[in-house]
Amino acid sequence: MHLKYESQLREPLVSGNKNYHQVTEDIVGPIEAKPTKLWYIGFYIAVALLMFGVYSVYREVTYGIGQWNLNKTIGWGWDITNFVWWVGIGHAGTLISAILLLFRQGWRTGVNRAAEAMTIFAVMCAGQFPIFHMGRVWMAFFVLPYPNSRGPLWVNFNSPLLWDVFAISTYFTVSLLFWYSGLIPDFATVRDRAKTKLRKRLYGTAAFGWTGSTKHWQRHESLSLVLAGLSTPLVLSVHTIVSFDFATSVIPGWHTTIFPPYFVAGAIFSGFAMVQSLMIIVRKVFNLQDYVTLGHIEAMNKVIVLTGSIVGIAYLTELFMGWYSQNKYEGYTFWYSRAYLFSPYGWSYWGMMACNVLSPQIFWSRKMRRNLFVTFFMSVIVNIGMWFERFVIIVTSLYRDYLPSSWSVYYSPSTYEIGFYLGTFGLFFTCFFLFAKYFPTIAIAEIKYVLKTTGDNYKEDMSKVEKMKVDEFVHEYAH
Repeated sequence: MHLKYESQLREPLVSGNKNYHQVTEDIVGPIEAKPTKLWYIGFYIAVALLMFGVYSVYREVTYGIGQWNLNKTIGWGWDITNFVWWVGIGHAGTLISAILLLFRQGWRTGVNRAAEAMTIFAVMCAGQFPIFHMGRVWMAFFVLPYPNSRGPLWVNFNSPLLWDVFAISTYFTVSLLFWYSGLIPDFATVRDRAKTKLRKRLYGTAAFGWTGSTKHWQRHESLSLVLAGLSTPLVLSVHTIVSFDFATSVIPGWHTTIFPPYFVAGAIFSGFAMVQSLMIIVRKVFNLQDYVTLGHIEAMNKVIVLTGSIVGIAYLTELFMGWYSQNKYEGYTFWYSRAYLFSPYGWSYWGMMACNVLSPQIFWSRKMRRNLFVTFFMSVIVNIGMWFERFVIIVTSLYRDYLPSSWSVYYSPSTYEIGFYLGTFGLFFTCFFLFAKYFPTIAIAEIKYVLKTTGDNYKEDMSKVEKMKVDEFVHEYAH
């Protein structure tokens, strides 16, 4: 029934002469093979970074937050910068999973699994920063609103930092459910192909007794739609709430109503860039070029150029408001602390503008959107730029206070702040390496679902059928 609705002009989402068995072989094959030497090298580097991060956190917990170069003016530094950056990275997964599923966008099937995994690992990294920023990390349970024996002592529901607790925990839970529910049919496929008893038992436990019956598929489809419906508001709400950490204060440069939409657009921007970085490597290492095609990469680059342009408009709006409001504090923050090239942090502002606003405009060219080297390079540049953006927002607003007597000379991170950040990279890539080795990185069931409408050979067959029908019609009409 689907065949008549798929345009023959659209390029196929699955290249090559594939059938259902070949799809399974291509995607499950890397899981069944032994890890390569490259995989081991990458995995050990990630674990080494993670260990350095664990040591940096140990130093901070043991000796106090004085191990970081924060001071009475700059109370937030690399820690909250990195928190907002990691939350943003996770945004693309939820958007690809939820919104594109509801809109029935077929091109999501090649990249949604890795994007969802990336979301979960990024949120795991992000959640650590506010907890360890507390200093006395053993007091973290005080931020959870639960009935307790402390009498009238409750959390402050007016605090945006408490809203973060709700947003991040909800985001993580729904993303995990979405990711895992999609994996169940694929776990069953791996279970049925397993050669050893251990693999059969492990994947069988993970598959929850999936048999592929009509009832199972019906429930799977219903659950996917319900979770997509729950996740869609989360795409907008999570980073909106993170932006309220800043927007509800009275600090110049933060107290602005543009933050929620601009943070959401920026998060999708950085999230899609990270998906590009990961998928270009995964498709090469696991030989999945037929499933993550240039069409997928081009579609994601279109989202990047759109959201990059929205972010650029937001930056210009901030500068305009700094001038138009005639508020000297706002004007000083935007036009001197940030936009003036020779101010102490001018380099970070112009680095942000170059990476986030100017560089993505290269993707207006179709040739550039389909160039793998350019895409990979640009995806890294975009994430560097988005880190600069968070650094600019936090540090350039804090280092010059209302009181010149409390002005900070210059903020630069300590070894242990850098170590904590590198440690989260270690955690992220350790998790991603394990995911790529033991889990199907592409949704087998969903690829099979779109194969007969968007597969290369099926499109060729359909175009032949259409041509025959047209020839018959012309022949009859001529007589």
